Amino acid sequence: MVVCGDGGLAHRLAAELTGVYGEQVTLVVPASERTVRPPVVVRARSASALLDRVVTAAAGLTGNGNGNGNGNGTVPAAGEPPNGIRLMEAAEPNEAALAGAGVERADALALVYDDDETNIRAALTARRLNPRLRLVLRLYNRRLGQHIEELLDQAATLATGGPADGTGFDASTTVLSDADTAAPALAATALTGTSKVLQTGGLMLRAVERPPAGAGVSAAPGLATLALLSPTDSAGLGGDQGPTLLPDPAAVRDGGERTTVVLEQVSYAGPALPDGRGVMPWFASLFSRRLRWSLAGMVGCVVALAVALWLVTGIHPLRAFYLTLLDLFAIDDPALGQSVGRQILQLLSGLAGLLLLPVLLAAVLEALGTFRTTSSLRKPPRGLGGHVVLLGLGKIGTRVLTRLRELNIPVVCVESDPEARGLATARRLRVPVVLGDVTQEGVLEAAKIHRAHALLAVTSADTTNLEAVLYARAVHPDLRVVLRLYDDDFATAVYRTLRAAHPRASTRSRSVSHLAAPAFAGAMMGRQILGAFPVERRVLLFAAVDVGGHPQLEGKTVGEAFRAGFWRVLALDTATGGDSALVWDLPDTYVLRDTDRVLLAATRRGLAELLGRRTGSRG
Repeated sequence: MVVCGDGGLAHRLAAELTGVYGEQVTLVVPASERTVRPPVVVRARSASALLDRVVTAAAGLTGNGNGNGNGNGTVPAAGEPPNGIRLMEAAEPNEAALAGAGVERADALALVYDDDETNIRAALTARRLNPRLRLVLRLYNRRLGQHIEELLDQAATLATGGPADGTGFDASTTVLSDADTAAPALAATALTGTSKVLQTGGLMLRAVERPPAGAGVSAAPGLATLALLSPTDSAGLGGDQGPTLLPDPAAVRDGGERTTVVLEQVSYAGPALPDGRGVMPWFASLFSRRLRWSLAGMVGCVVALAVALWLVTGIHPLRAFYLTLLDLFAIDDPALGQSVGRQILQLLSGLAGLLLLPVLLAAVLEALGTFRTTSSLRKPPRGLGGHVVLLGLGKIGTRVLTRLRELNIPVVCVESDPEARGLATARRLRVPVVLGDVTQEGVLEAAKIHRAHALLAVTSADTTNLEAVLYARAVHPDLRVVLRLYDDDFATAVYRTLRAAHPRASTRSRSVSHLAAPAFAGAMMGRQILGAFPVERRVLLFAAVDVGGHPQLEGKTVGEAFRAGFWRVLALDTATGGDSALVWDLPDTYVLRDTDRVLLAATRRGLAELLGRRTGSRG
């Protein structure tokens, strides 16, 4: 694998490929980036603890100009350590630099520079050097990215002579952006406290630990059992036996006191935010809640007066209702010479008519304002609780807001810029918004932070995010907080400090590169790779695989296709029109056909055997 970049995402991506997938990586960075940043740190995360494993390049990795320099400012690395990262310095990813990194022999190339033009130029060069290369590009312009992806895939098809649909080889091109890849992880963190999620079939999945059956804790079985943790140390920091990945049913039954890891869906079980989707949604969109209650009160008052007139005078109920309306609008004759009860009711009707006038005027003005602005920004309703407070409606915040509303999670947004790009999305989704500087007193209180479920601080300023989190913790000590920080080391330091100060509260601080790296790494491994979950010191991979062409799956039942410790079929993908829909509870007797597409979990060795690839260097 070759990774080229000039920021933290390049280092994090190289660490993900090395530590999770066991791949050999060549990292190409500018000289200034090499001097500013230390070598890559690989963090192998266990199910409940973080095991830091430093993977550094040896002192002789960066050449001193005495090697095979080619005069273009690129110094190839020498003395690559086994299973490590080969570090190179290049001012820009030109043809000579890509050739020195070994792109002609590489399986995949990631271009994650901050500049879109640099990534596109390097991708065109790399496709010419190696038509079968898998390309992963980081582009901020999504529409341009779609055209570039089609262009590079078409070039690979013509160069390799493959079929027009691109099948038969794995020279795929994937264009990703930080916002699209980080938003699901941030949304999942606000719900469950973990950013390690798997997206497939419109679902967000996570791996959770379940205590042994005899621990007195009853829980749902989950979608599938993925692993049995070490019997002597469930935290993954010790144990002689190690975890058992993809165990068979007999091993699960005989697990005894071993903790199980199951796959479950990320969902929200709290109160939903009222959005006016009642019997008459158009009525709710025109008038506010207070005005609707006022109108309902006036209608009830008129009905009560009509019933009273009917009982007092004994006239027909319809005539009583008609006379009440005439009195209400002051267009009836005075009740002179009639009974006292009739006169009293006429006076009450006239008084109700006076009260009705301002209500009708307010309704007209509010309806006109709604039509003029299409949909005005809503304010947080009274009594709101269990919601997520989202700070910032920029590029990242807009994606996070959309994802949270797709999960039917109540959200209150806080934004200081009245021209922010996400305000249009908030209006369309009818999400309450508080306009104001979050660092000013009273802004978070207006967002009902004291009754919130979680706080997501994703503004573009690290200090603003940190200040908002500290103030929110002072108001609500047990609040779950997630803050976006650019620098990964700074995010780790903030996380440890907040955890020490508030040990009972859930705290997550993540950089965008940390959240985006797994998606980029999965794309480099191939489009069928959906993600990976660490289990102690081992890794489970998730992939979408076509049954056709795999004798281990084709024509076999789900039970027969299951190979303990290697792979397991989890769900059937019944995609129609490009939309994926997963069928989970597959019976063991279901026969896999060559036209089926399945979601499976596998070890690195199992997936390499199933797909006919080489295993990683640790395989």
